[in-house]
Amino acid sequence: MKKIIGVMVLITCLLIFNSGCSKSDNPKPSKTFVLVHGAWQGTYVWQFVKDGLEKLGQKVIVVELPAHGNDTTPAANASIDIYRDKVIAAINTANTKVVLVGHSMGGMVVSAVAESIPNKIEKLVYVAAFVPASGQRLVDLAGQDAQSQLGPSLIPSADHLTLDITPANRIAIFCQDGSATVKQLLNDKFRVEPAIPFGMPVTITAAAFGKVDKYYIHTAADQAIGINLQKQMVLAAEITKVYSLNSGHSPFLSVPDSSTNILMTIVK
Repeated sequence: MKKIIGVMVLITCLLIFNSGCSKSDNPKPSKTFVLVHGAWQGTYVWQFVKDGLEKLGQKVIVVELPAHGNDTTPAANASIDIYRDKVIAAINTANTKVVLVGHSMGGMVVSAVAESIPNKIEKLVYVAAFVPASGQRLVDLAGQDAQSQLGPSLIPSADHLTLDITPANRIAIFCQDGSATVKQLLNDKFRVEPAIPFGMPVTITAAAFGKVDKYYIHTAADQAIGINLQKQMVLAAEITKVYSLNSGHSPFLSVPDSSTNILMTIVK
C-alpha cells in the first residue's frame, strides 16, 4: 500500500513539474510591430520605442519611406503609392499578422496599406497622424487645421518638388518637449520633404480598410497637427479606441516609455 501511495505521489509531482515547464517553455507569442515615420523624418525617430518594444520581447520592423532618411529616391519620384508599396514589402517579410503604426503623414500611408492588405494587419495604430476619408489628400486635411504652426513655416523649393521648414521653427513644431539630445538629433537628421505626395488622394473602402481594427494616440500639446483636427479625424473615421499623451508631435522621442507602454496596452 505504501508503495502504491509513493508511486501516486511521484506521478502527481511529475505532472505538476511538467505543467510548470510547459507554461514557461511556451510563453505567449510576441507581436510584430511595423513602424512608419512621418514627414521630414526617418527611421531614426523610432529608435527608442523600437528598443523598448524589443526589450519586452516584441518583434519590430521599422520602415524608411522612399526619399526620406538615407533613402536616395529622388523627390520627383515620391508618391503615396511607392510609400505604400515599401511598407507592404516590409510587412510581407513577417510570417504573421502585424501591428501597423503610422505617425503624422505616415497615417496616409498606413491607411493605403490597410486598404491593400487588410488581412495582414492585426491592428492599425495612428500616432498624431492624418486619417483620410476616401479621396482625401493630406493638403485637404491640413487645410482644416487652425492650430498648426507648420503651414506658415513651410518653404517650397523653386521647382515645387520639396518643402523645407524655417530652421528656427523646426523643433518648436515637431518636438518642443524633447531633451536637448533629441532636439539635436532632429536638427542633424532633418531633410526636406517631397511635396508631391501631399497632393495625392488615398482611396479606402468599407470592405477593406473598414474592417481593420483601429486605434488613435492623441498628442495633446501638438503644434504640427492640432489636437482639434486630430479629434475631428478620429470622429469622422469612427475610431473609438483612443489614447492620449500630453506631448508634442513626436512622442516616440519626447516620451518614448509612455509611447511604448500604450502600444503594449493596445496589443494585450
